[in-house]
Amino acid sequence: MSSNAHVPVLLGPVLEGLNIRANGCYVDGTFGRGGHSSAILERLTADGRLIAIDRDPQAIASAQKALLSDPRFELIRGESAQLEKFIEARGLRGHVDGVLLDLGVSSPQLDEAGRGFSFLRDGPLDMRMDPDKGVSAADWLASVDEKELKRVLKIYGEERFAARIARAIVTARAEAPIRRTGELAAVITDAVPFHADKIHPATRSFQAIRIVINDELGQLRAALEQSVNVLRRGGRLCVISFHSLEDRLVKRFIREASREPEQYRGMPSVPEEHRPKLKPVGKLIEATAEEIAANRRARSARLRVAERL
Repeated sequence: MSSNAHVPVLLGPVLEGLNIRANGCYVDGTFGRGGHSSAILERLTADGRLIAIDRDPQAIASAQKALLSDPRFELIRGESAQLEKFIEARGLRGHVDGVLLDLGVSSPQLDEAGRGFSFLRDGPLDMRMDPDKGVSAADWLASVDEKELKRVLKIYGEERFAARIARAIVTARAEAPIRRTGELAAVITDAVPFHADKIHPATRSFQAIRIVINDELGQLRAALEQSVNVLRRGGRLCVISFHSLEDRLVKRFIREASREPEQYRGMPSVPEEHRPKLKPVGKLIEATAEEIAANRRARSARLRVAERL
């Protein structure tokens, strides 16, 4: 396992962004390997509370006994898109002091070939964050039509060679099913006419397929919308994204939630339900050179913070 597996990204800025109250209630909507959760708990008194959520059963299984035995801590296996449901069930809607979302795939998921996330490690082509739900990447690739595949690669991977790659995948699968990450990476690499970028030629395609398989942007939209409903006034939302699609979605959401709908702008009296619900806190935060040197995963991390009004 890589040395980066348990290093929480942008930890200092996250803790500052959450503006932690010692007796507050917090939600880690993407538990991962618990780095952020552990640090949040260290700042809570006996009256504090932390609820963590993750849909990856391996993330749940990896939770340290010290965390699980802590009466202030609760770990839920589920989707961040069910945030409001989980908080409502505990009678905490409108009483949460902070929500953290650390998006994307974790280092342990990438490091384990059997999960199928990495083009650098040959393994079964799965890519599901919850292997008990949905279809694997291999099954999806076996049936998706070329036009839809091209659209996915272009939109979710921002891949300029989407058409060539889609055609190559469809051609290759006609000869034999693509069932392993190494096979898919080889097809993509052969389809790219030149490798001018610094990144591996399969990077964007693997990202795009993973996003679709796990409905990552749909999950994010739902979690963002629900965070507004669970946060108390003055509560903080912190979101770490790792690619431009996520970051644009987060930026747009905070911007729209920070102002009245267009038809009410400039009016002296705005109905309560149409008043701004969030305000941005500070500017976009990125990792320092020192953090990137210690943890390569931090190089593309972007943190945005907002406060509930």
